[in-house]
Amino acid sequence: QVQLVESGGGLVQPGGSLRLSCAASGNIFSINTMGWYRQAPGERRELVATIDTDDITNYADSVKGRFTISRTNDKNTMYLQMNSLKPEDTAVYYCNAERRGSWYWGQGTQVTVSS
Repeated sequence: QVQLVESGGGLVQPGGSLRLSCAASGNIFSINTMGWYRQAPGERRELVATIDTDDITNYADSVKGRFTISRTNDKNTMYLQMNSLKPEDTAVYYCNAERRGSWYWGQGTQVTVSS
């Protein structure tokens, strides 16, 4: 089992920045790809960014150039640096990890971009 806990969400004005963190615990050995997803009210959950074991990253077109995903070498913690935030980035952000074919999710953290 892998436990994931997100933090760092909050209310920010348009153009502002936030950094989300995802702390992994439990059987973190052999965690492969990790990622961030988000879900806005009434919408489907969507991919934001992923990072694999070689630190190769992938981003949704809507966040390219504004968001940066990273993680510590021990894979215990993953980050999402979000800059130039827009109202349409408002959503619950979820941390995700894949380990040996099983997928794990955190409980989510709310990000609200509003003036």
